[in-house]
Amino acid sequence: MAAKNRSLTRPWRSTRPVPVRSLPITASVGADADTISGRIPVQDVHPSAPGGFAPSAYAGEAVPFRATAFREGHDLIGVQLRLWSPSGEESLHRLTSTGDGLDHWEVQVVPLEQGIWRFRVESYADEWASWHHAAAVKIPAGVDVAVMRELGAALFDRARSEKKLPAGAKARLQAAAKTLRAASASAEDVLAVVEDAALASFFADFPVQSFITVSAERTLLVERERAGYGAWYEFFPRSEGAVRHADGSVSSGSFVTALDRLPAVAAMGFQVLYLPPIHPIGRTNRKGPNNTLDAGPDDPGSPWAIGAAEGGHDTVHPDLGTLADFRAFVAAARDRGIEVALDLALQASPDHPWVTSHPEWFTTLPDGTIAYAENPPKKYQDIYPVNFDNDPLGIRAEVLRIVEHWIAQGVQIFRVDNPHTKPLAFWEWLIRTVNAKHPDVVFLAEAFTRPAMMRSLAAAGFQQSYSYFTWRNTRAELEEFLTSVSHETADFLRPNLFVNTPDILTEYLQFGGRAAFAIRAIVAATAAPLWGVYAGFELFENVARPGAEENIDNEKYEIKTRDWAEADATGRTLAPLITRLNEIRAAHPALRQLRNLRLHGSDDDAILVFSKHLPAELSPDGTADTIIVVVNVDPHSVRETTVHLDTTAWGVPRGEAFTVEDLLSGEEWQWTDHAYVRLDAFTRAAHILRVKG
Repeated sequence: MAAKNRSLTRPWRSTRPVPVRSLPITASVGADADTISGRIPVQDVHPSAPGGFAPSAYAGEAVPFRATAFREGHDLIGVQLRLWSPSGEESLHRLTSTGDGLDHWEVQVVPLEQGIWRFRVESYADEWASWHHAAAVKIPAGVDVAVMRELGAALFDRARSEKKLPAGAKARLQAAAKTLRAASASAEDVLAVVEDAALASFFADFPVQSFITVSAERTLLVERERAGYGAWYEFFPRSEGAVRHADGSVSSGSFVTALDRLPAVAAMGFQVLYLPPIHPIGRTNRKGPNNTLDAGPDDPGSPWAIGAAEGGHDTVHPDLGTLADFRAFVAAARDRGIEVALDLALQASPDHPWVTSHPEWFTTLPDGTIAYAENPPKKYQDIYPVNFDNDPLGIRAEVLRIVEHWIAQGVQIFRVDNPHTKPLAFWEWLIRTVNAKHPDVVFLAEAFTRPAMMRSLAAAGFQQSYSYFTWRNTRAELEEFLTSVSHETADFLRPNLFVNTPDILTEYLQFGGRAAFAIRAIVAATAAPLWGVYAGFELFENVARPGAEENIDNEKYEIKTRDWAEADATGRTLAPLITRLNEIRAAHPALRQLRNLRLHGSDDDAILVFSKHLPAELSPDGTADTIIVVVNVDPHSVRETTVHLDTTAWGVPRGEAFTVEDLLSGEEWQWTDHAYVRLDAFTRAAHILRVKG
């Protein structure tokens, strides 16, 4: 009876789309002008972001729109989402009660069009639902039968008077009203009207509404897919193609030699290649191996000590090549389906041109020296932090110039170093300004800091954020972390789960052996749409510098030479697993989502269990996709236990058997909501299961 508002050309997919019809929408019908509550209150509308910022999503993300709505008494209400795409198309989506008894309502919509979406939530008295509920109880019991029959007939008359009804609807409504009023109609005839599935379907799409209450209009920023989904790989171009000579000296690699590493990065399935700073490196206070203060004449220094006589942030280090070489590297990566992300580190070495041209951009101490960077107990004598309170307009103009310069070279992704040490308002301004002209540009916040700052940076505009994932290793820690990022902050913060970085080598990786590396990769690649790997992870590099949680012979301070061919030939590499994980991610749209993660139980405190489900109506190919991940997070043990699944999350009744396929091994099993598993961390650390059928 009802025409569904569905089309592949529409800029959205939804679990409950309904036709848009013209209704006299008035806010807070029946409420006093000086009251806040509407006639049928709508509260706690989501998505939302803190601090007055707009929530965000990425094209293709399943976004839960939620609200709390209720009314007095026992009459039933309905709740709907009215949505306007950036191109102006209006759509209507019905929310359903979550059934938790707390008056929570939800609908999921997948926005496909990039830009600013507008939305509001509308609550109303659902007169069909209230009548149907009462009639289904009273008429069979012989209570107020005549009254219920007339109320129903009057309701059908009102519905019939509405415009834009589907063909045949008016005649069906008229016939139903005639039956309810007919003196000759039997009890069975009347009950047939009450139980008519076609009438119920009609009123689901065309409810008779009264006391319509409208929330404030809100916005949702929808960004391109790579802002929220992608696999990142990090390498230092000076190490790729570097040559170690017999005397121990090393010749730097370049953008030309680094081209040879691109096929392997692409073969592993990475979509983003992140390069640490590629600019000239200062010589004053240059750091030697392992962050020492006694650099030799051939030590290359830290790429984060930016600036020398050769230039600053808009210049390429001479050892790496020319600006033309960089553009060629970006183009070659793009040809292999890889975007190059560039580091944006707003700091300077003592030799940076800024130090002489703009000394006011730094902090001068009472003794006349410029303050260098510190993160106690770490000291960075080779780096001057920028003081953003001195000449803020001049600094803004210079940073914007630098960003525009690299955008012109083909860069659309920036990994921002230590943004939490700069004013929040600066980032809000920069990202808003850049994205207004270049909406595809993505900024990743490398901010391992206090939660308030991390969350505020994300809300202010950063499309991606580093997180505490690196230090969450036990089942309990991971469950708390995954709940937070997938449900509590997902409206505005997108975590990029890097498994390691040049200066983060956790104890878990230091002492967990090969199994620890596999476990971390499996969890990161399946738990979030964004994950990242720093080169050397696939070679199980795990020797820490004494007294520090970072690799010995850290690549930040020296050029590393790795024998990738030897690792591939001998099998001493995690590359095959990484490749398979990225293949699984590409094939399963449920894994491209963040907000759909659901935790499940097990009888072992080392067995982490979670699922990701994407309903058919939200999936790109119209097929439901369900993935179950079961991981032994103890890299030193073999675990046998029973896992306990809430199979209703993907539509399987409790106790009913279903088939799962292990996407890592190819094996198939019959499971129920309680399943036995044996996971040997050394040979099979996890199941990644596809629910079949």
